[in-house]
Amino acid sequence: MEDIYSEYDGKTILVTGGAGAIGGNLCRKLSELNAKRIIILDDLSSSYEWNIPKAKNVMFVKGSILDDEMLKRAFKEKPEYVFHLAAHFANQNSVDNPEIDLMINGMGILKVLEYAQIADVERFVYSSSGCGVYGLDSKMPFEEHDTSISLHTPYQVTKLIGELYTNYFYNLYKLPIVNARFFNVFGPGEVSGIYRNVIPNFFYWAMNGQALPITGDGTETRDWTYVDDIINGLLAMGIKEEAIGESFNLGSAKEHRVIDMANMINRLVGNNAGIVFSKRRNWDVKCRLLSSVEKATKVLGYKPQTEFEDGIEKVHLWFSENWENIKRTAEF
Repeated sequence: MEDIYSEYDGKTILVTGGAGAIGGNLCRKLSELNAKRIIILDDLSSSYEWNIPKAKNVMFVKGSILDDEMLKRAFKEKPEYVFHLAAHFANQNSVDNPEIDLMINGMGILKVLEYAQIADVERFVYSSSGCGVYGLDSKMPFEEHDTSISLHTPYQVTKLIGELYTNYFYNLYKLPIVNARFFNVFGPGEVSGIYRNVIPNFFYWAMNGQALPITGDGTETRDWTYVDDIINGLLAMGIKEEAIGESFNLGSAKEHRVIDMANMINRLVGNNAGIVFSKRRNWDVKCRLLSSVEKATKVLGYKPQTEFEDGIEKVHLWFSENWENIKRTAEF
């Protein structure tokens, strides 16, 4: 897939939510690909300035996607590509704060789409959620055509709303959109904290000598996908003409048990505190998650490269190298 990335050379690209784990890794890659300018628009609500890529062709704008002045500032740079990764993140966060979730994930994407349409961008790539748009009535492995409207959290609802808006802008205005459905992304750059993902939180607790809390019995599975594979998929979505107007799963197409992941982290860190179990959260109704990536492979050339165990070791290395910053800024 590397041979198609040359199209980003000399281009101006806006990445909303570019200070987050996926956005930060995407911006680093775009910088290496000699993009003319990468504009990061992020309010740092779930990320930190120390984690933002530092490069001459990276420009950071601190602000919200709900703020028209900040959007005008970002689009004044005339981006040719928009990767919309900004979001009110996490299922539990959306259950606790449904109105904020709707504003950011609903009104937020509508605003960014409106500015992108006026700017006549070459491509608009939206970060949807494979864990969100498929329901209990969807068959596994999840295929792109089998979405659900029987959902269990506001986050799942608003991620689907985002796809409905991108599709609307494509159908009415011919805005060249692509929807990326992420599955359980993990990797370096993902910070720990309340409402954050399980892998960075487990590393944080393990490195502090605490028992790792599993909600359920640990036999639940997730389709953990290493962030570099996600970046490859996103970059292909920005280039491939056949991708326009389509939705694609970006997953590993493999299942791993939560308890195996927890034991792996404890073993890597040398944490002897073990594991504790608690009742599964009432919205957490999917005991298994597994993506089909056949469509992404066929259209995008997407092929996950990083084995789960290797990815976990890379996260451990990143945590070790950034431990002081992580300890200082983690919010629980």
